[in-house]
Amino acid sequence: MVLSFEELKARTAAGEVDTVLACLVDMQGRLMGKRFHAAHFVNSAWEETHCCNYLLATDLEMATPDGYASTSWQSGYGDYVMKPDLGTLRPVPWLEGTVMVLCDVLDHHTHEDVPHSPRAVLKKQLKRLEAMGYDAMMATELEFFLFEKSFDQIRKEKFRDLQPISGYNEDYAILQTTKEEHVMRPIRNHLFAAGIPVENSKGEAETGQEELNIKYAAALDTADHHTIAKHGVKEIAFQHGHAATFLPKWHHDKVGSSSHVHQSLWQGGKPAFYDADDKLGMSALMKNYMAGLLKYAPDYTCFMAPYINSYKRFQKGSFAPTRIIWSVDNRTAGYRLCGDGTKAIRVECRIPGSDMNPYLACAAMLAAGIAGIEEGLDLQAPARGDAYEGDTGMIPHTLRDAMGTLKGSAMLRAAMGDDVVDHYVRAAEVEIEDFDRVVTDYEVARGFERA
Repeated sequence: MVLSFEELKARTAAGEVDTVLACLVDMQGRLMGKRFHAAHFVNSAWEETHCCNYLLATDLEMATPDGYASTSWQSGYGDYVMKPDLGTLRPVPWLEGTVMVLCDVLDHHTHEDVPHSPRAVLKKQLKRLEAMGYDAMMATELEFFLFEKSFDQIRKEKFRDLQPISGYNEDYAILQTTKEEHVMRPIRNHLFAAGIPVENSKGEAETGQEELNIKYAAALDTADHHTIAKHGVKEIAFQHGHAATFLPKWHHDKVGSSSHVHQSLWQGGKPAFYDADDKLGMSALMKNYMAGLLKYAPDYTCFMAPYINSYKRFQKGSFAPTRIIWSVDNRTAGYRLCGDGTKAIRVECRIPGSDMNPYLACAAMLAAGIAGIEEGLDLQAPARGDAYEGDTGMIPHTLRDAMGTLKGSAMLRAAMGDDVVDHYVRAAEVEIEDFDRVVTDYEVARGFERA
C-alpha cells in the first residue's frame, strides 16, 4: 500500500503516524537520511531537506576518500537537497507509527538532479527509452543468507565461526523453511503491507540461503522495491535476533548469492519483445537489445559486481555465470531467455550479485540494450548445453578488470556522461586501494611459517 500525502496528513493528525523516514539511495544502494517528526514533515519538510554531499562520495565504511570531482575536503563538503518523491510514500509496518519516502538528490544551487545519484542515473536511461517510445519492465530476485546470531553478536565475535540458520541445502525445501518462518513470514507480510508486490520466498541452494521474489514492475519502481526490500530484510531479521547478509560470497565453500535481473521493453502497454511469428517468439527489437547486452557486458560488469568480493561468485558449476553467452532457459548461461514463445518473453541477466545497486545495474543494462537497438546489432545463435564449456568471452574476472572496461567504455560515457562514469570508476579504485592495504587471514595462515 502506497500512501497519498493527504492520507499521511490525516494519519499524522490522528496520531497514527509520528515518524517519517526521508531516505536517499547512496552509491552502495543503501538507504540514508533522516527521521522526521511527522508533524514537521507534513508542515514543511515534505518540500525538501538537506544532507551532506559526502553521502554520494563514500565507501561501505562511510569514509571520505579523496579523488572525487563532485566533492572533497578542498571544496568543503557542502549540501545536497533531498527532494521527497511523494509517489513513494509508504508505511513501514515493522516499525511502529512510521512511514517512509524516497528522495531524489538535487544540486543545492540549481535544484537539478545530481547526475551520479543512483535514481538520477536510472531515470536518465528511462527518459532515453521514453523518447524512443518504449517503457522498461524489470524484476529482480533477492538472494541472501540468514544466520543464527545477530549482527551485533557476529561483529563482536570478529565475524568468525559464522553459523547459518540451517544446516543443509534448503533449495525449495518446505520442511527447513518452515523452521525459518518466524523471520520469513514477517518479511513477506510486512513488505507486502508496505506496497512491495512480494510474490513468494523460497529456500535457495545452500545452508541458510533464502530467495525473495517480487513481481515485475516499471524499472524505477523495481529498483525502489528492491532497495526497500533489502533494507527491510535486514531490519526484520535484526528484530528477530538474526543477521541477514547480502554479501555475494560469505565463505569460499558456500554457494554465492545473486540478484538476477529480468527485463523487457513494452510499447503502448504491450510487450515489444514478443513476435508470434518468430521461432522463439523474439522480436527484432529484442534481438537487437540482447545483442547490445552481450556486446557491452564487460563495460557494465562493474555496476553488477561492484566490490572485490563480488567476483568470488563467478565459478564454474556454481549456477553463477562465467561467460558472456545467452541460451534458452539455461541456468549455466550469463543471459537466459525466459518465457520463449509467449508474451512473457524476457531476458534474465544472471551476472549481478546480491550486492548490486539496482538503480545502477538496471541503468547500465538498459544503456547497453539501447546501444544494441541504435546500432542494429545482430544476435548470435543461442548456446546449447553447458555454457561453462563455451568459447565466448569471459565476464571480467576481477574488479580491477571491470574497472578498466568501465573507464574505457565509450558507450557508457555517451549514455551516462563522463562525470558519472568517472565517479563510479573512482568508487572501484577506492575499493581496490582499501583491499590492497589489508593483510588477510589467508595470507598469514598460508605464509607465516612456510614462506
